[in-house]
Amino acid sequence: MKAKINKNRQNAYNAIRPFIYQSPALISIFLLSIMPIGITFYYAFTNYNLNHLYDYKFVGFDNFVQIISGPFKSIFLPVLSWTIIFATVSTFGCFIIGLLIALLLNNPNMKEATIYKGILIIPWAIPGTIATLTWQGLLNENYGGINLVLQKLHIISKAIPWFTDPTWARIGILTANIWLGFPYMMNICIGTLSQIPDNFYEAADIEGANWWQKFINITLPSIASTSYPLLISSFAFNFNNFGAAWLIMEGL
Repeated sequence: MKAKINKNRQNAYNAIRPFIYQSPALISIFLLSIMPIGITFYYAFTNYNLNHLYDYKFVGFDNFVQIISGPFKSIFLPVLSWTIIFATVSTFGCFIIGLLIALLLNNPNMKEATIYKGILIIPWAIPGTIATLTWQGLLNENYGGINLVLQKLHIISKAIPWFTDPTWARIGILTANIWLGFPYMMNICIGTLSQIPDNFYEAADIEGANWWQKFINITLPSIASTSYPLLISSFAFNFNNFGAAWLIMEGL
């Protein structure tokens, strides 16, 4: 009987032991992620603001109705739309450029691949604030390097108004953000490509597959397993990336 009780206790301990080991991480996630989200969700249904810090009350869906139909609509929807576009274009732009460069650098016949990797990692190695402020100088309408080069090459006849025209400002911000982010995607793709067994491609060559068929059926599925979580986290980062736009445009 005693042995049975001890066995049951041991089984119970074995059942909860993983949760004991995970408890620091679970508590941190709850306190730093789940609880703030819950509090924010609760405040969304109240009139909590600077004027009602302690005497706020429940207002139902009034805040959501105001966003959709009130004067705030003219500000909120354009900003939300641009934020989604910015996050989407930045994420897939970084990934596509990083993947293309990784495919080129993964070529065994490219002896200078190591040198190119070291050069291409520079945008990621430079502190973000310094790199962003550098782009602010490059995009300057009067003496920025980009306008000067384009004019010297006779691609444009007059300076592009990067800071005053909304469309060009967005293009400039996207360009800078993609330049800052593609080396990270490139490194991930290079690491994934190096793990694909060579016999996969050898078998494809025997079957007569061309480079596109090998890319679609071997390379891309192999990269997808690591790309999906990477793209999700990158989209979340870019969705909240306010610093790049603010530093480049100085809040304009």
